[in-house]
Amino acid sequence: MDSNTIKIMNQDFVRLDRFDGPNFTRWREKLKFMLTALKIFYVLDSSLAPIPPPKDDDFEELKSQRKKREEDEFMCRGHILNTLSDRLYDLYTIEPSAKKIWNALEFKYKAEEEGPKKFLVSKYFEFKFKDDMPILAQVHELQVIVNQLRVAGIELPASFQVGAIITKLPTSWKGYRKKILHDSKDFSLEEI
Repeated sequence: MDSNTIKIMNQDFVRLDRFDGPNFTRWREKLKFMLTALKIFYVLDSSLAPIPPPKDDDFEELKSQRKKREEDEFMCRGHILNTLSDRLYDLYTIEPSAKKIWNALEFKYKAEEEGPKKFLVSKYFEFKFKDDMPILAQVHELQVIVNQLRVAGIELPASFQVGAIITKLPTSWKGYRKKILHDSKDFSLEEI
């Protein structure tokens, strides 16, 4: 292992939160960044050609490539397993390669994240401002939902969000809502 790898391993960004199921996309991107910085993410590439099995007449270059690939595979597998919770570690430690672990995690948790997208959309549409709570706290709550949608890959145009906020205003704001709706000026999210 070269000194750069050891130096990077001692950096703070290597200490990822342990993954136990939720927030797979966030965990995957953080781990991908770390493995790329360590220059070992390439072993997870599905188009990576296998190195042929060793033969007696192999050139030294092929032997060193094989050795480097085996070391990188071992390190990559170790880093992936190291960032899993104990429960998931026990499930995936039986997999022999980093690529198999990575693909199994993607297959399981990417599919699970599709369901929450529908839930987030539903949560956004059902959100209503209430009279009995401070308006800024509720605006913050709506912004959190919008950011969760964005992370899930669902972008809402600003003009759509402005219209949704106006529609979601509490009944006590009826006069204000009417004034904004009939105003010829287009409002930005910050102005609203």
